[in-house]
Amino acid sequence: MRRLLHIPIVHGPAEMGSARNTVRRAYVERGGEDAWEKSRLAIAAFWDAIETAMDSLRLNYRKARLYQDGLPVCGLEEKIVRDLAMQGVPNHRILLKLMERRASLEGTEHPDLLRTEYELIMNAAPGANDAGQPEDARAAQFRDLLDQRDRFVARRIDTTLGRDEMGILFLGAMHRVLEWLPDSIEVVSLSHMLRNQVAFDNGVPLDSEQGPSGQIVAPWSASPDRRRETTGIE
Repeated sequence: MRRLLHIPIVHGPAEMGSARNTVRRAYVERGGEDAWEKSRLAIAAFWDAIETAMDSLRLNYRKARLYQDGLPVCGLEEKIVRDLAMQGVPNHRILLKLMERRASLEGTEHPDLLRTEYELIMNAAPGANDAGQPEDARAAQFRDLLDQRDRFVARRIDTTLGRDEMGILFLGAMHRVLEWLPDSIEVVSLSHMLRNQVAFDNGVPLDSEQGPSGQIVAPWSASPDRRRETTGIE
């Protein structure tokens, strides 16, 4: 059985790179400086909670693979994670801790699609050439690109996650990668993993209706009716 631990994430200012100022200006224009500061503090608290939860898990990390939203397949994945962790990005600090526990890091996204997203973000900034583009048209571009990214990530997970391995996917909340995964991969949430730690340690299937103490176990599963298409980007 292949399992995937899905951890929805929120991107913080530290990992936005050169797009940080652009995103900040747009946020402040809509909600003001106080709203930006509250968002920053809330994101920091979120990552503290995720790190505490991950430290509580007892997994065989030698049989775990890490997948990260925004991490390109490029041959420099470990360097990227180490550099961002050193810069204080909490998401990548957690990845580095898991790597030190012998989890394997996998490049997750197609670099061309990430570059396209970056260009869309920068072109939407005030003063950019495409800043006057209708909002609906811009939103449609982002949705189409996100769909292409999700399908690539799902294929990447499917081709790299081995039998009896656990994948750990850190993924932004807007993504829908899970809908494109094959039925051979069982998806579980971090909260369910924590509640059913004893059952998981003892090999009790997480797709059973009840855990060892009558706990309900309800892992996410992809709809079998969802049509899976190829994007032409392999």
